[in-house]
Amino acid sequence: MTYKQFKDKKIVRFITNKYFLITVGFAVWMLFFDQNSYETHQMLNKEIEKLESNKEFYTKEIKQDKQVIEDLKNNKKLEKYAREQYKMKKENEDLYLIEYDTIK
Repeated sequence: MTYKQFKDKKIVRFITNKYFLITVGFAVWMLFFDQNSYETHQMLNKEIEKLESNKEFYTKEIKQDKQVIEDLKNNKKLEKYAREQYKMKKENEDLYLIEYDTIK
């Protein structure tokens, strides 16, 4: 096969077309080297997913905290919470702490 025969093949003419080469060069540049490359978009998408999961977590935490605040507006529940969490006691009252030993 001579160079002229090789050059006259349809696929070779298509690949060596200047418009095709410019288009391929532009696509390669945009996919790999540009500021808005595919890799950058993938990193940003992962960051967005992570932030959305954080948002869901904190939204749930806010709902739970609002529920606790509503519960603590009731004096009996406030007293129970103070006794359990902060080991507070009434006057003339003894407080006994029982710790469970989990070692066998």
